[in-house]
Amino acid sequence: MRVIAGSARGMRLQAVPGATTRPISDRVKEALFSILGESVVGARFLDLFAGTGSVGIEALSRGASEAVFVDSEARALATIRTNLAHTRLESAARLVHGDAFRYLTRRAEPFDLVYVAPPQYRALWNRALLSLDANPAWLGPGGQVIVQLFPKEFEPTDLKHLDLSDERQYGSTLLCFFARTPGPLE
Repeated sequence: MRVIAGSARGMRLQAVPGATTRPISDRVKEALFSILGESVVGARFLDLFAGTGSVGIEALSRGASEAVFVDSEARALATIRTNLAHTRLESAARLVHGDAFRYLTRRAEPFDLVYVAPPQYRALWNRALLSLDANPAWLGPGGQVIVQLFPKEFEPTDLKHLDLSDERQYGSTLLCFFARTPGPLE
């Protein structure tokens, strides 16, 4: 696992000890950031269920102005700290030790990109997406939510403020892109 591009390009990242996380492959991460393109530059990035921090670190390396990493596992947060220090990107990062769902009940702060990659087979992706949909103030104008899941986990979700705008499958990884529905917020 490495940083693909930007200021920390080529730097190797540590994995979280144990089997509690499922890091994104370099191939999928490269495809994701190719799709996101220049929208990452200057963006506020929220990495929910952050694990190794690989996706948020990639965003920072490519010019995101800030990345917030949320994870409930102490080992994951220690790994993210190590990876941020190694890549020298810690000044633009904020770590939150806690449950992602509890975090989403806080007063919303708008992000440009929200990445959701929870543990598989527990419908947590859907629960997180519904939480974000219930409070669309988490997304700034033009904001996107990207969900990483196992393809067989996907199910249509009734959303009021988010629309599925794209989906891409890379082997056993499905990336679903949700954009804010145009119109006034409730």
